[in-house]
Amino acid sequence: MLETRSQHICFDGIQGLYQHQSAIIGLPMRFSVYQPPQAHNRPVPVVFFLAGLTCTEETFMIKAGAQRYAAEYGLMLVSMDTSPRQTGIPGETDHWDFGAGAGFYLNASAEPWSKYYRMESYITRELRQIITKYFPADQDRIGIFGHSMGGHGALTLALRYPRFYRSVSAFAPISAPMHCSWGQKAFRHYLGENQENWRQYDATALIAAGHRVPELLIDQGLNDPFLTEQLHPDQLEKICQETGQKLTLRYHQGYDHSYYFISTFIDDHLKHHRDALL
Repeated sequence: MLETRSQHICFDGIQGLYQHQSAIIGLPMRFSVYQPPQAHNRPVPVVFFLAGLTCTEETFMIKAGAQRYAAEYGLMLVSMDTSPRQTGIPGETDHWDFGAGAGFYLNASAEPWSKYYRMESYITRELRQIITKYFPADQDRIGIFGHSMGGHGALTLALRYPRFYRSVSAFAPISAPMHCSWGQKAFRHYLGENQENWRQYDATALIAAGHRVPELLIDQGLNDPFLTEQLHPDQLEKICQETGQKLTLRYHQGYDHSYYFISTFIDDHLKHHRDALL
């Protein structure tokens, strides 16, 4: 059962917030959808946005300023919560960079997290099916992008499920999570100590192993406080050059990790997806 929490007219389209009981997660999950005005008459391409640490299904829709461009380009936008909530797992809310609000878009295999933290399957299977069933979405024209932890998620899901996603981009993604404290902390708890299991959720490692995506667009601020220790776009750029994976990596002087940065370049990303999907 799909519950409509609210709907709002926005640039002649519909911005909606929804909730449902997830069969994969085993708990209620929330997501948001922007339907452009073109969706009144025909199915439209869809772009999924994966938000970063501490965010919810509303953050991108409120802060990015994306609806104006999505309405112009005829793109449906979908964003979801960044983790299951209120699972009852001890310590779930003790850390801002792990647990609630920090699901890392993977399927946890280590207990106790493996019971609920299955964001990979939720996004690629359940939520994708809900969007194509209940909304005027073109199931053959789907893209994915994200920010920070969500940039990591967008890259890894696009690399692991190329039949699902025809376009991909990212803002300041965690490009090599096996080599930063955010990724190591999450992977150790969610996946266990065997680092071979971590490689399937590391974009740089996946590209090195032969996985490919369509041309990739990444924007990165040079005033981002997490650039050096957590994000490592240089490692991703190096492996793309070595393997021939097409990449446009743009650095921006003065920009940081915030939604002010995202809102500045959101038009470029939606054009990137429009061109690939249309």
